[in-house]
Amino acid sequence: MSSSSAVLTDDSTLSRLDRALLKLESSLNLVGGIVIFLLVLMAVWNVFGRKIFNAPVPGYVDWTEQLMALFAFLGLAYCQREGGHIRMDIVVSRLHGRILWFAEWISILFMLIVTTALVYGTWFHFQRSFDLNAPNFSRDSSIDISLPLWPAKLIVPVALAILWLRLVLQLWGYWRALRTGEDKPVAVPLPDDPMSQATREARTVSGREDDT
Repeated sequence: MSSSSAVLTDDSTLSRLDRALLKLESSLNLVGGIVIFLLVLMAVWNVFGRKIFNAPVPGYVDWTEQLMALFAFLGLAYCQREGGHIRMDIVVSRLHGRILWFAEWISILFMLIVTTALVYGTWFHFQRSFDLNAPNFSRDSSIDISLPLWPAKLIVPVALAILWLRLVLQLWGYWRALRTGEDKPVAVPLPDDPMSQATREARTVSGREDDT
């Protein structure tokens, strides 16, 4: 079992589903990175266009507000899969074996409940904005250039739904580890010391993540 991250893989159904979902998560994460790059270019053009040509980007603030939803939410599931979210693990880092997996299972279950509520709420928020009979299919729009708001509002529940799927797989993975007592379960981020994490990140940045 090997992986370029702290998540191990094997030939089990759980691991195959994990890798299949990872392809989608990685693609969305890439889209978020591209959007950040485009926002940087737009910001540069807005500054130089205003200074040199007296022609700033029309609706710059409106575009920025809409595109923020892309890079803010599309990477949620990928970050969860890699164990990249900030968390307080002063107690959890001292646990081992089944006690550790139980603590992780409980935390993922709580996250799943919260995410379920967020998916419902954000989808309802999108539905209030989307209207087939309204101009641009939207009941509300941005202030400056009247961009429809429903695309940005749709991104949020979709991204949270993908996070929901990731949490279900991790709940399954921790439950299997709790049941079998295995030390290194698949499809979940494993505890990592700072030195190992720094080494893995350095290999990823250098393009040598397959090195042993």
